[in-house]
Formats: sequence, structure tokens, C-alpha cells
Amino acid sequence: MAERSDGGPAGLSRTGRFAHFGSTRLTTISKWHGRLHSRLYARFGGTRFGKWLGRPVFQLTVPGRKTGRPRSVVLMYIPDGDDLLVSGSFGGHPKPPNWWGNLLAAGGGQARVGHESWPVTARVVTDDDEYAARWRVMVAHYPDFVTYQALSPRRLPIAVLSRAAE
Repeated sequence: MAERSDGGPAGLSRTGRFAHFGSTRLTTISKWHGRLHSRLYARFGGTRFGKWLGRPVFQLTVPGRKTGRPRSVVLMYIPDGDDLLVSGSFGGHPKPPNWWGNLLAAGGGQARVGHESWPVTARVVTDDDEYAARWRVMVAHYPDFVTYQALSPRRLPIAVLSRAAE
């Protein structure tokens, strides 16, 4: 990746430059903010705190891998037909976020959009053609995914969340 005159990578958004320069501090702040946002979203029944950086969000709750206790995270709301798309981007961090591992271990969880909540199953996209199509949908909804991919040494994973029978 090319560098700018200040030593940072060229071509990154403001969000990406911020993430690049303080990944440890940003990770701590990000986790704290994410937990607070998720609690507030749940506290107000999805009627408030429904946006992040001007984009709509939803809450995903999955059981923890070790404790089995419900763990909630607020993620970008990216519909694709009847499904929701999520990425374990972690802002371009080299490792995926904890919620991603919990989702994979559980195979699904509970999605909440506003007042509505429903069970979902998760399927990781592995086919290259499907990945490219789903990636385009994700970037159309939240362009900073391109920045996160530029920062990360790994291919950012995508999962399709489908409504499960209740």
C-alpha cells in the first residue's frame, strides 16, 4: 500500500486513517462504544440509536462460545432480499471480532430491527462468485468496508443471516 507524506497509507477514508494509526486504542474504544450502543439500542426497544455514522443498524444476539450467555452487538443493517448480510470486518483489524466466532459456533442467533425480532441462521459465503455479488451489496450500503479490507491482511468474511422458522 502506498504511503502519504505523514507516513499513513494513501487512499484511505478518515475512518480508515484513524483505525490505522491507533489500532490498539481504537479497538478498546470500539469495543466500549459497541457495548454501550447495543445496550442503548436494547434499552429503547430499537426505537433509538438505530443509526451509526448515519447508516441504519440492527442488533444481533448470539450465545457466547464459552459461557452460553447471550451476547449482543449492533451491526450495519444490510438487507439483501429477505436476508441480512454481516461481515466480521472489525474495522480492518487482523483478527475477526469475538461476535463473529460466537456466530459461527452457534450457527445463528436473534436479529432485532426496531421493534421486530426474529431467529436467524447463519451461512458463511465461501463461493467466490457469490462473495463478489454479496460484497457489492455490502459496499453499496456501507462504503467503508472497502477501507476495512484495505487495512486487513485477511479477506473479510461475509455471512448471510436468513430468517429461521420460529
